[in-house]
Amino acid sequence: MTAPRSSDTVNDIEGTDESTQVLVCLIKAAFPHGTVPETAYRRAADTVLRAAADTTWMRVKLAQGLDSLQGLAGGRFTELTAQEALPLLLGIQHTSFFGFVRQIVVVNLYEDEEVWEALGYEGPSFDKGGYIDRGFADLDWLPEPRIEEYDGEPLQEVVAHVPAATTASTRGAAVPAGQSRAQAGSTGTGKQERA
Repeated sequence: MTAPRSSDTVNDIEGTDESTQVLVCLIKAAFPHGTVPETAYRRAADTVLRAAADTTWMRVKLAQGLDSLQGLAGGRFTELTAQEALPLLLGIQHTSFFGFVRQIVVVNLYEDEEVWEALGYEGPSFDKGGYIDRGFADLDWLPEPRIEEYDGEPLQEVVAHVPAATTASTRGAAVPAGQSRAQAGSTGTGKQERA
């Protein structure tokens, strides 16, 4: 999605194919999946661009953020692998720019049916009777669970040796900030202590 270049653009990267490519590479590095096709990442980037176009503030944040990211990478962010891009993303993870991108992508990328297929998700099951009756345990990509039998003492005997809990406290009651014990009163008796 390339916006027309005009005099109201924030910087040289805004609305260019370069900015779109940087955004796609950012999304791929932040959400790395070897099996997810490029088209799904591009759709997620288009969604971010449309959302940013709704407000001037977010449009400016996105343009500045992409330009800064490109600057941090020495002008070659699109050439970095996900592993090489990770330190840069960790450096910007608390910025409003990155938060905006992450907030939109985490929802839209994983609602994409092409992504579902790539990740092996069969989609919602409500209209098909739910997961219990339809493939609840057919995940072939998870390892078999390790099941071990407990071979020690019976649980009742272990619990029988635990000392009984008491309700008496060895510490006084908490005193609100800015008060002395005399101002706060005694530890629960309701009488004021003398200093």
